[in-house]
Amino acid sequence: MESTALLIGFIVMSIGSLAIYATGSKASAIRHHTQIHALVPFIAATAYLAMYLGTFVMDRGDGVTLYVPRYGDWIFTTPLLLSSLVALALHEHPRQGGYVVAIVGLDALMILTGLLSAMSLDGSTRLVWFLWSCAAFTGVYFMLWGPLRERSSSYGGALSEVYRKNAMQLSVVWLIYPVVFAVGPEGLGIISSAASVWAILILDIIAKVVYGFTAGERLKKAEPELSKREERRLA
Repeated sequence: MESTALLIGFIVMSIGSLAIYATGSKASAIRHHTQIHALVPFIAATAYLAMYLGTFVMDRGDGVTLYVPRYGDWIFTTPLLLSSLVALALHEHPRQGGYVVAIVGLDALMILTGLLSAMSLDGSTRLVWFLWSCAAFTGVYFMLWGPLRERSSSYGGALSEVYRKNAMQLSVVWLIYPVVFAVGPEGLGIISSAASVWAILILDIIAKVVYGFTAGERLKKAEPELSKREERRLA
């Protein structure tokens, strides 16, 4: 059952990556977003292939299977998606490094401490790392819906609406990941390993492939505004 889910993940992510790039806008103002949205499922496809082949898939020591490539996927893909959101929130303003460093740093800490939680044999240690990961996760949400949302709203226009919808879509989907982790084998063990793999596969498809298509369509509608901003910046 698990190998079937992993193979499906590899196939869907591979096709999704190609489809997102093929249908995405290549206009100079937004093509970097198209490239990011296409790259994300390509990275995920690599992780699913690794897990299907058993690469860095290991036993924690108590019978729980750890899919380490999953965390390698997240450590690359979530910062890419967040960087794209930061660019949208600041309306492609060139000076956005501080926001990117802050939110990507919190995101990386969230994933790494999540991995430490999954690797911990002791239940108390596992809980401490999980809660610390959730704290970093809260920081990511604060950045998205605090300063970045305020900056985006202050600019107004179509880009502000695109940011709000894209951030909301990812926020809702991402919120389910820690729940699956908590009830899965790495956490409380309420659901089986197979159920956890299938649940994360569905979330990954929504967060990477479905999001890539819908975010791309929203960006197309904001393309005129983005093009004008780029023209003014280059003038």
